Amino acid sequence: MTTRPDYAQALRATKLLELLRAYDPHVAGTPPLGVDLPTSDIDILCHAPDTLAFTRTVWEALAGAPAFSIHQWTGGGRPVVAAFDAQGWCFEIFASTQPVAEQAGWRHFVVERRLLALGGEPFRTRVMHHREAGLKTEPAFAASLGLKSDPYQALLDLERQEDGHLRALLAAVGYPPPSAQRE
Repeated sequence: MTTRPDYAQALRATKLLELLRAYDPHVAGTPPLGVDLPTSDIDILCHAPDTLAFTRTVWEALAGAPAFSIHQWTGGGRPVVAAFDAQGWCFEIFASTQPVAEQAGWRHFVVERRLLALGGEPFRTRVMHHREAGLKTEPAFAASLGLKSDPYQALLDLERQEDGHLRALLAAVGYPPPSAQRE
C-alpha cells in the first residue's frame, strides 16, 4: 500500500490554491479538521461570480489530470464542481456564485472546527468512531451530539450559537471542556 502525503503537502505540490487564487479558495472538509479517513478527499470551496470563467480556468489547467471531471448543478445557484486525482488524493473543487463564507459547506466546516476545539480529544474520538462506522461528516457530528433532526440543518443551526451554548451542549452529552478533561 502506498502512502500519500498529508493534505497540506498535497496542496502545495499541486499549486491548486495559486491556480484558484482569483476565486478566494478555502480548504474545508475532513483533513484540516483531523477527522479524515484513508478515502477522504480534499475539498476546496471557491467564490466564482462568473462560473463560465471559473470553468474555463479549471478546464485549461486540469483537464488532463487523472480522473478529471467537471459539471454544473442544475439547481441551487448552479455551482460548478470539478474533481481530479493527484498526490494520492482526490481533490474536489466546489465553486458557487455565493461568497465562500455564505456557502453551507464552509459554514459546516466552521462549526465543526469550533465543536472539535470545544469538545477536545474525546469528542474528536467519538466523531471518528461514527466516521469509521460509515457515517459522512455531518451525520457523524450530529450522532456524536445526539442530534435527531436533519444533521446538515442542525449543524447550520448550531453555527449561530455562542461558544457557551456549544459547551453546554457538549457537556450535556458527556464532553467536558478540554481544561476539565486534563484535571
